[in-house]
Amino acid sequence: MTFLELRLDLASVFRADPLSWTMAALIAVVIVTVSGYSRRYMAGDRNRSGYGRTLLLLGMSILVMVFADSLWVMLASWGVSNLLLVRLMIHKQEWRAARNAGLLALKTFSGGFGMLALAFCLLSRSAHTSSIAAILAHSKEISGHQTSLALMLIILAAMTQSAIWPFHRWLISSLNSPTPVSALMHAGLVNGGGFLLVRFAPLYLARPDFLHLLFMAGLVTAILGTTWKLLQTDIKRMLACSTMGQMGFMVIQCGMGLFAPAVSHLCWHGLFKAYLFLSAGSVVQEKRRENPFRGITLASFGVSCLFGVIGAYTFAQTSSSAFHAGDTSIVLLGLAFMAATQLSCKILDSVRGPGRALFSLVVSIVTGALYGISLRLVEHVLAPLGLLRPQPLDVFYLSGLIVMTLIWLSMNMNIAVRLQNTAFWKRLYMAGLNGGQPHPSTITERRSAYHG
Repeated sequence: MTFLELRLDLASVFRADPLSWTMAALIAVVIVTVSGYSRRYMAGDRNRSGYGRTLLLLGMSILVMVFADSLWVMLASWGVSNLLLVRLMIHKQEWRAARNAGLLALKTFSGGFGMLALAFCLLSRSAHTSSIAAILAHSKEISGHQTSLALMLIILAAMTQSAIWPFHRWLISSLNSPTPVSALMHAGLVNGGGFLLVRFAPLYLARPDFLHLLFMAGLVTAILGTTWKLLQTDIKRMLACSTMGQMGFMVIQCGMGLFAPAVSHLCWHGLFKAYLFLSAGSVVQEKRRENPFRGITLASFGVSCLFGVIGAYTFAQTSSSAFHAGDTSIVLLGLAFMAATQLSCKILDSVRGPGRALFSLVVSIVTGALYGISLRLVEHVLAPLGLLRPQPLDVFYLSGLIVMTLIWLSMNMNIAVRLQNTAFWKRLYMAGLNGGQPHPSTITERRSAYHG
């Protein structure tokens, strides 16, 4: 085989587009960071060399997946990546809790792999090709029951990978993994579901009903993950629930037709969550206030809302998106307002001194601008793929925005404190506390049960 023939053969299997390069950049940063951290973390471990080889192979398999143009190459690399992740999760094979956590993840991943394999079979039959580029180029012409079933199965496979409810248990049960593996998992592999949805975005944009389904799945997951995070006392469990909630917000953006902002959210969350996991050990040495939350007053909440409006306006001006009241872009702007307001509330509650209001305002403006600029950059890079198509603001999306707003307001108005003595709230609290727990078989109850 000549070099030209080899190049043509590879071109039929792989392709490099803006999404591939964006994901590859994120993967490279995370892999290099985790590898550097692992040199010190794994020092003295008897399985250190095997860990390093597995980590390298995992990075390579993910890169193959994001550059794949063949359905079968993507499927194979998807399966290999998950197997390698499970191998890293069960680094201490003699530790029963870690082994059970890996087996639980493997069971979930196997179900997702099976659904994805069936989806790709149906999709290739409907399109008469296994080329992803060719399928996306004719997304409007590909129709029928087989295509609809394939898209439904792709959604389910993405949900298993990204720990979307009810496929979340594997993620919050994975806390026995070494810290660098947790960082890689939460910053990289769990984002695979988002990548899968964005890769086949043109097919979903042609079928709004599937977008409604994604929005609902993301909404439920975001609410549950964020709520469960507030009930945790273990730092790694809290971060796991936080990842679940953030994956929900990412799927919400996909469900609104805002796939480019979803990629931006994916990248920012991946980098930030890797930092949080790799710095989790320092939390033990932090001095905590006796009363970390005094409760926000109505006046300070009003000021925070004002700063939230300014932060959201800055975000809207610095991003390239055109926000309209009649489509789902306004929901994204509403989420930006709530995030900026919450940040201002936190600063006003924790910072002392006469300049705290000015400091809160500056932080809201700067963070709104930075996120808007990052979104503008991602949208510019991904513009050739047409991944930004806001959907009409129907009753479905509007109801979701109202639900998120009411929950957010109730949290800031301390509704939980006022209802904590009622039987209904106690049952709700226990349901949330139990729902956010890992699988019992993945918990080490006695120190003697750990085999390091």
